[in-house]
Amino acid sequence: MDRSEMMRAVRRESTEPELIVRRTLHGLGFRYALHRKDLPGTPDIVLTKHRTVVFVNGCFWHHHDGCPRASVPKTNSDYWFRKFERNKARDIRNRADLKALGWRVVVVWSCETRDAASLVRKLKRVLVKTK
Repeated sequence: MDRSEMMRAVRRESTEPELIVRRTLHGLGFRYALHRKDLPGTPDIVLTKHRTVVFVNGCFWHHHDGCPRASVPKTNSDYWFRKFERNKARDIRNRADLKALGWRVVVVWSCETRDAASLVRKLKRVLVKTK
C-alpha cells in the first residue's frame, strides 16, 4: 500500500475516537446532532440545546502540541509542515467564527479518548454547567 492509498483510507467521520466521545456523551445523558454542515468547520458533535459544539481532533492531522502522535513524516516534510500549519490556522478560524455566533467550542484530542475517566471529567467540567 503506498502513501496515497493510506491517506485515502483515513476516515473523516465516525472515527473510533469520535465514537468514544459520542458514547460518553450519550451515557452522561446528552443528546446531540452530528456533522452540521451549516456551522463553521462542520463540528463533529453539536449539542444544540447547550449551544456547544465538540470537535474530536486527530493528534496527527491537527498537530496536537506536545503529543507524540503529532510527528511530521520524514518524507516530504516541507509539504507536511505547511499542511499542518494550514490545518491549525483553519481550526483557529473555525473556533473564532463559532464563538462569534454564540457557540461554546470544546476540542477533544484523540489521545484524550484513551482514558475514559479523564474524558468524562473533561466533558462534565465543560457541559454540566450548561445543563
